[in-house]
Amino acid sequence: MMLAMSKRLKAEFLLLVTAVIWGFAFVAQRIGMEHVGPFSYNGVRFLLGAASLLPLLLIARRSAADRPAGGWRSIAGGGLLAGLLLFAGASLQQVGIVYTTAGKAGFITGLYVVLVPLLGLLWGQRTPWATWAGAVIAMLGLYLLTVTDNFTLAKGDGLVLVGALFWAGHVLVIGWLSGRHIEPVLLACLQFIVCGVLSLIVAIVIEPITLQALEAAMMPILYGGLLSVGVAYTLQVVAQRDAPPAHAAIILSLETVFAVLGGWWLLQESLSDRGLLGCALMFAGMLLSQLAAVRAASAKPAAPPAAPLAVDNRG
Repeated sequence: MMLAMSKRLKAEFLLLVTAVIWGFAFVAQRIGMEHVGPFSYNGVRFLLGAASLLPLLLIARRSAADRPAGGWRSIAGGGLLAGLLLFAGASLQQVGIVYTTAGKAGFITGLYVVLVPLLGLLWGQRTPWATWAGAVIAMLGLYLLTVTDNFTLAKGDGLVLVGALFWAGHVLVIGWLSGRHIEPVLLACLQFIVCGVLSLIVAIVIEPITLQALEAAMMPILYGGLLSVGVAYTLQVVAQRDAPPAHAAIILSLETVFAVLGGWWLLQESLSDRGLLGCALMFAGMLLSQLAAVRAASAKPAAPPAAPLAVDNRG
């Protein structure tokens, strides 16, 4: 029993480290925009993130059958679909973060955990009442955080909000693909490659790319690619083997809080009292939605969950 408790505490600590890495990634994204364009930044960091997963992929392939259970056609199609959604969500978030703060971007992006079960209605998934309550609370918090007294929505906040819709769709697609027995590490690697290649294509067309600019943005890019994608993804995969799903949902949702703390500490960003109240309501709504999804999944283990544990390797 003591051994099980020790493993659980270790897993929850690793999840906390993951949340810290993902939260501070918004700071890295903000700093990176001072040197390179959003598509250049995403292109390099996602390809770097894909490369960082190769050792984990090799380990997974050695311990599995020679051929993936889902077949190469399913893997290629799934990787392309997931990569397209990842590209849309990451692009909108990265362009939006040019015009908003890291903290606000973190909280607005975090709304995908509420949107996942709501979009799941399109697939006939049942949504618990607590999820609806969480959605209402989170939307109220979003209003306080992003809508001004003149009832206008800032450009950056709007772009990040639309991006959250694509993040939610991405989570649903990943949940659907996981039911087809596709290797998760291989799927993650493929989607990062698709996202990175598409981002670089757009960057070549519309953004100036220089070696000097890439060198100046190297630290944020390394953080976003190696730490946020490679290290954090690995920690999540390892930790969620031993951490209870409800605990994992709560701990990983702290990503939004660390985004605000990182923006305040490293970028001197600040929020008004109205904005802080909005963040608190959004966080409460996200937690309520996550816990409702976990309870629904636990109550009916044989059936698909009302919403997958909305944990996304966004980098």
